[in-house]
Amino acid sequence: MKSFWNIFSAAPHRLFFFSGAIQLILPLLIWSVELIGRYTDFWAPLNMIFPIAWAHGFVMIFGLFIFFIFGFLMTVFPRWMNAPLIAKDDYSATFLWLNTGLIIFELSLFSSHTSALSGLLIFLFGWLYGVFALYRCFKSAPKQNKRYETILLLALISGSIGVASFAMWIFNNNWLFLQISISIGLWLYLLPILFTVSHRMLPFFSSNIISDYKIFQPGITLWIFLSACIGHFILDQLNLLSWLFITDIPLAAIALLHSIRWQLHRSFKDRLLAVLHMAFFWLFIGMTLFSIQSLLLLFNGEYILNKAPLHALTIGFFTSMLIAMASRVTMGHSGRMLHLDSLSWYLFIGLQLAAFSRVIAELQFDNLMQSNIFNLLAASLWLISLGIWFIKYAPIYLSRRVDGNEG
Repeated sequence: MKSFWNIFSAAPHRLFFFSGAIQLILPLLIWSVELIGRYTDFWAPLNMIFPIAWAHGFVMIFGLFIFFIFGFLMTVFPRWMNAPLIAKDDYSATFLWLNTGLIIFELSLFSSHTSALSGLLIFLFGWLYGVFALYRCFKSAPKQNKRYETILLLALISGSIGVASFAMWIFNNNWLFLQISISIGLWLYLLPILFTVSHRMLPFFSSNIISDYKIFQPGITLWIFLSACIGHFILDQLNLLSWLFITDIPLAAIALLHSIRWQLHRSFKDRLLAVLHMAFFWLFIGMTLFSIQSLLLLFNGEYILNKAPLHALTIGFFTSMLIAMASRVTMGHSGRMLHLDSLSWYLFIGLQLAAFSRVIAELQFDNLMQSNIFNLLAASLWLISLGIWFIKYAPIYLSRRVDGNEG
């Protein structure tokens, strides 16, 4: 009989998705405690070594998604490129270094800058170790078009620079490094990765379900999108927020074009496909809100949308796509049928309501009480939906495949 570790580490996605699933719950649980303490008299807000909003932002951007990204890429890179599988020692070591560093960092948020920095450096080492493992797979693959894999590796390297920048902020308290870190995380790391994976996978998944489907994967839209991400990052660093529409309108337009050409309207015949398309449509919503905010700043100097565009992008697109992809990969690689049951469907709808509530909370600029209520509602919907998702899917990573196969 196989040992627990052999089962748990039989495939990269098992290890990384399990840790990622924990990070789906833990940071929002702490954030909810903070919000209740901030908005009510039940208890005092949490006391951390630096403002909790920045700790929350870092963990959500860098500490949550990286586990799902490594779990996915270490599984599909060899398949995409017909390369040798990534060695178990390599993905296990990446998993252990990342978890050790992040646990130390999260525990140190209540005690010590020094230990928080130490944890972050261990986490960064694990990140770079994982990138190197993917790079070796990339180099060993036969010569072919590797545009997707190249973009993903560059985005992961950018993400590591974002982590290093956050560490520099903790080290010297220069807020410029904090700003650079968060901006890199959004525009040079997460958005390029999730759009690139969508560009690679959504047409493929759709062609297996939708009849008379024509694959739409133009390289030109991929490069324009990535160039606009870089442009947004540069404008953001130059504090030219009123000119962000120059990059954000093209990002919104490309997102809408792909939703239409990838046939969002025909995806609802299969729930597992529909959740991918629904998640992707949030990209258009988020970038449209960013564009509107930029134009409002340009013409009348008003910043009235607050963080609504950000949360449409991060919860609506990033997290919804993560859950949609993770659910599919979990079922497919555990020997289960690729079918989204009613419970999983309603959990995904709950996440959509959480995104909507968080956006509305930012738009309640004339009513602080309503804003607080929608903020708490969003956190509650997240915890309920993803908490149940964790209970349903996390045990799969700890047990053998139902079809008896390896992996």
